Amino acid sequence: MENNAYPTLPLKNTVLFPHLVLPLSVGRAGSIAAVEAALSSEDKLIAVFPQKDPRTDEPAADDLFRFGTVGIIKKMVRSEDTVQILVQGIERVEQLEMVQKQPYLSLKIATLSEPSDTGTEIEALHRTVIELAGKMIELVQPQIQVGIHHIISDVEKPLHQIYLLTSILSLDFDKEKELLAAATQVEALQLMHRYLNHEVQVLEVRQKITSTAQTEIDKKQREYVLRQQLEAIQEELGETNPEQAEIKELRQRMEETELPELVRKEVEKEITRLERMPSAAPDYQLTRGYVELALELPWNKTTEDRLDLKRAREILDEDHFDLEDVKERIIEHLAVMKLNPEAKSPILCFVGPPGVGKTSVGQSMARALGRKFERMSLGGLHDESELRGHRRTYIGAMPGRIIRAIRRTGYQNPLLMLDEIDKLGRDFRGDPAAALLEILDPAQNAEFHDNYLDLPFDLSKIFFVTTANTLDTIPRPLLDRMEILRLPGYSDEEKQHIARRYLIGRQIREAGLSEIQLSIPDETLSYLIRRYTREAGVRELERMLGRIARKVATQVATGQTQPVTVTPQDLVELLGPERFFAEEMRQQLAPGVAAGLAWTEAGGDVLYVEAALLPEGKGMTLTGQLGSIMQESAKAAQSYLWSRAEELNIDQKTIRESGVHIHVPAGAIPKDGPSAGVTMASALTSAYAHQPVRSDTAMTGEITLSGLVLPVGGIKEKVLAAHRSGIQRIILPKENEKDLREIPEHVRQSIQFILARRIEEVLAEAIPDLNR
Repeated sequence: MENNAYPTLPLKNTVLFPHLVLPLSVGRAGSIAAVEAALSSEDKLIAVFPQKDPRTDEPAADDLFRFGTVGIIKKMVRSEDTVQILVQGIERVEQLEMVQKQPYLSLKIATLSEPSDTGTEIEALHRTVIELAGKMIELVQPQIQVGIHHIISDVEKPLHQIYLLTSILSLDFDKEKELLAAATQVEALQLMHRYLNHEVQVLEVRQKITSTAQTEIDKKQREYVLRQQLEAIQEELGETNPEQAEIKELRQRMEETELPELVRKEVEKEITRLERMPSAAPDYQLTRGYVELALELPWNKTTEDRLDLKRAREILDEDHFDLEDVKERIIEHLAVMKLNPEAKSPILCFVGPPGVGKTSVGQSMARALGRKFERMSLGGLHDESELRGHRRTYIGAMPGRIIRAIRRTGYQNPLLMLDEIDKLGRDFRGDPAAALLEILDPAQNAEFHDNYLDLPFDLSKIFFVTTANTLDTIPRPLLDRMEILRLPGYSDEEKQHIARRYLIGRQIREAGLSEIQLSIPDETLSYLIRRYTREAGVRELERMLGRIARKVATQVATGQTQPVTVTPQDLVELLGPERFFAEEMRQQLAPGVAAGLAWTEAGGDVLYVEAALLPEGKGMTLTGQLGSIMQESAKAAQSYLWSRAEELNIDQKTIRESGVHIHVPAGAIPKDGPSAGVTMASALTSAYAHQPVRSDTAMTGEITLSGLVLPVGGIKEKVLAAHRSGIQRIILPKENEKDLREIPEHVRQSIQFILARRIEEVLAEAIPDLNR
């Protein structure tokens, strides 16, 4: 073929290879004109060149790829706007120059000879390419059973097979142009090898991804089918899905429960959420627990109060000995409730030593009122969330103790006892006392918000009662919310009455005995109280009586038939050696020693304060685990004596030139409190004046630098402790005279009480020889 000019057909996105037939749709005017020009020629040849940029509408010679193919138009079909032709490629050509552009593009071209290179490399590349092509066809269309060898068996030359594979495998436009430009068979085979190798790798990864996705889909489909079958089987057997059954039950309970509208909406929302949630989801159990709590809380359920004052008094007398003030206050409240049902319940705080009956008084109140009783201890509570609840976003969240206690009672108005409120803690997790301020405040607790429940709950109908051993550790704002009722300790005689009336019978019954089988005379009971217990309450006494009853029960169970009467001598065998020796007052006191009275959480106690002068010493030494208040009392006493030395007949030189050591024995027990001032002053005066304090006299009271004696607390416990020790005279502050009414009559009659306003009166009574 000579270097003639041919009508030229530009192709936008395909390439015509030699020896291949290609159907084309021609639409551009210049291209249609080129086709018509070629058809009007004798040989019907046309030059076909791919465009460099498919977006060019009227390409010139420079817009076409350098290499193209001359083909012969085998067939043409005209339609309205386009021409359909069938072109067979003959040989590769290279454009030389453009002859014309209008009305159609015409290029002068040069024919390129067909590559004829041979060698082993061609053979190896050829086999590899055929293998990769077969693999690619298998990956693209695995259902085709015809092999690649069968498809290309009619083509002999490797280059022609490459051209054929290009049309079969649908390579992209740029790769086809590179193949058409290949000058040798080796180059064409290398290009095809690279293309096929890349395509096979991509197809293999895609197949792997597809296979994995298909496996997941198959697994889910299998589970779905199995679940459908399980539901069908359960339905056939009359069984239902457990989760659905639970949700159905919750919804039914919600419909049957009388709930406030706000609560009903919240519960409805949570049940709907539960229905959409798989049972294995982490929130499933949490949501279910929340719904059950909301349904179980007594939103509108209350008990009716029994306001029979006579019956209430009988119950209180039946359960407790003495405690007249407490009983009267309870009766007063019942009377107010009877006349004014809307009256706010007071927050009562029972204060007293352990074992005096604080908790049992609360139980009796609940019995008298006909309310449910619930007790919760606040001792050692540090975390505010224990009262307010944890937010549901936290793992392990639960409602606070208040809401849980109400849930247990099942009523909105129980009598809730908050035990050991004086032992509340506080740390980085919050201040429980601050939460209690809201809980106990009638103005706020009508809409109490628990963090877990997150719905307002009315606590105003609850009768709160608190207990404490001491008021010193209760925060002042919290103390202001409460009405204090003191339960003092019992004298030995009162303990005997309580034991005879309540404890002995109860312990005999619990041991499975009858009162005929075991009797404890008064003499034995008195010995037991004095030698085996030392407490303000009766808890340890009941424990000892229980041990005696169990020992006797053991004897009866092993064949003892005679009734047992326990004598004081039997107690050593039944309970072991005596645990305490009777507190005896010191018969003689050396100068510098004075008997003081102290209040402890377990009741009253007698403490001897000892002062010793240190010749040529300096300052004051204090020992005996004294707290800051007692140290201040000692310094105040010394300063007062120094300032009034002449009036008190004390040598100032002795004070000036001697150091002093004050010691308060009684082991390593920490001691503190504003009641040892007069005792410190008496001991120091006795030491400085070398005059002894009367051994039958004990004292309590705080002093000031001007010599005033200030009132103190715990008078009953202190007097009872002095009575146990055999002390006949007690010096008290004048302002504590009113507290003597609490002292049992027999104790009051056996002790001489001296009421003092100033320290001079105390010293005159305690050290009769001071001014002689």
